[in-house]
Amino acid sequence: APTTEEKLDALLAKVAKVERSVTSSGSMVKRMTVVENRLAINAAKKGLVDVVLGAQWGDEGKGKLVDMLSQDYDVCARVAGGSNAGHTIVVDGVKYKFHLVPSGILSTTTTSVVGNGVVVHIPSLREELKALQDAGVDYKGRLFLSDRAHLVFDFHQTIDGLREVALGKNKIGTTKKGIGPAYASKMARNGIRLGDLLYFDEFEVKLRTLYASLKSQYPTLDVDIDAEVAYYREQREFLLPMITDTIELTHKELEKRSHVLVEGANATMLDIDFGTYPFVTSSNPSVGSVCTGLGVPPIAISGIYGTVKAYCTRVGDGPFPTEQENEVGEFLRKEGGEFGTTTGRPRRCGWLDVPQMRFSRQVNGFTALNLTKLDVLTGMDEIKIGVAYRYQGEKIDCMPSNLKVFSNVEVDYETLPSWTEDISQCKKFEDLPPNAQKYVLRVEELIGCYVRWIGVGAGRDATIDRGARDPQ
Repeated sequence: APTTEEKLDALLAKVAKVERSVTSSGSMVKRMTVVENRLAINAAKKGLVDVVLGAQWGDEGKGKLVDMLSQDYDVCARVAGGSNAGHTIVVDGVKYKFHLVPSGILSTTTTSVVGNGVVVHIPSLREELKALQDAGVDYKGRLFLSDRAHLVFDFHQTIDGLREVALGKNKIGTTKKGIGPAYASKMARNGIRLGDLLYFDEFEVKLRTLYASLKSQYPTLDVDIDAEVAYYREQREFLLPMITDTIELTHKELEKRSHVLVEGANATMLDIDFGTYPFVTSSNPSVGSVCTGLGVPPIAISGIYGTVKAYCTRVGDGPFPTEQENEVGEFLRKEGGEFGTTTGRPRRCGWLDVPQMRFSRQVNGFTALNLTKLDVLTGMDEIKIGVAYRYQGEKIDCMPSNLKVFSNVEVDYETLPSWTEDISQCKKFEDLPPNAQKYVLRVEELIGCYVRWIGVGAGRDATIDRGARDPQ
């Protein structure tokens, strides 16, 4: 008799056959529902990886979904970026701010992993862990740091600031957290990894050599290197119990058929390859980083959940086609509390950008969307959605790689009616006002991807889950 796994494989083959048969031009949402169903079946088998990614320019609310989902996962991991990322989660009225630690740490049954693709600033990590401890969160024995993850030193942060000053009006608008310079050291192959702390004599030599190299490039860089060495000698005892081979750890969990949830940082439009270069971060916050930053094969990846605001925001410089530098932008900033978790900077605000979202879906292969902050649109006179780009009067179908082109695109908008009803207590899609339902369904149709989760407030429970879709 066939085993349960063989039966599931046969069922998945049938689902795949149905998926291939859905080929009409208007079928993208249906294709996503079939894939969602396949993922629901796969979940029963365990041993697969689901991913929550930022689909815009960051600050979409990824952490809230991760916190909500992580209670059903065995492992929660960060795979890229560093303390330049920021997630704010509200649980029972308590606000938690995360930068390096996966927000899944709030689930007491979940192991949290900082993967090899992350760059780690130890003082920031210590500060974050202290805040968690002060809030009553016990992380000991549940947080592990990759021995292959590179370190961000204070002098990397100093260099970050020096580079921004040197760029003048062409500055990138970085968080000055040293992320770019740390990744530069990694690529120059003179970076230092957490695992080097296991052999401190060698660590000290590497640290002094790295500083000397950077000092030759930045003569004004002034660091008490002896004090820096002493600091890491002191931190070593605290860090060693958390440093491990996270690739081995993750694969052992997968072999046990554990669920693994990857918490994306930053977002696709800040990706070093796919974003608005050079106004980007220094890592790959898109789906590829799951493989390179955690050490798992593509075949292990199952659900890919894109997080998108019901409008759009951006921090820092760079093009932003649907930006509203007017009363609309001010309304969104005020009602949405749009100030950076990491820097406190006011975010630039605008309408939802469908061409950008289609590009993000194209790059990442989203299987479902998490639409956040729908409640912020309550009470507006009208709601607009950017549906197409035009350059010099001609409609363009692809995402421009050239900044001159992208900075000068004009946006075609579609206007929808708003609503005045309070939606913060809505628990089901049907509870939403008709106009709010129409907005969600129109967004789903335009982007071509099923909207599974809908955020209607700041709290952990203020999310509508429409569930995985059945084949249609």
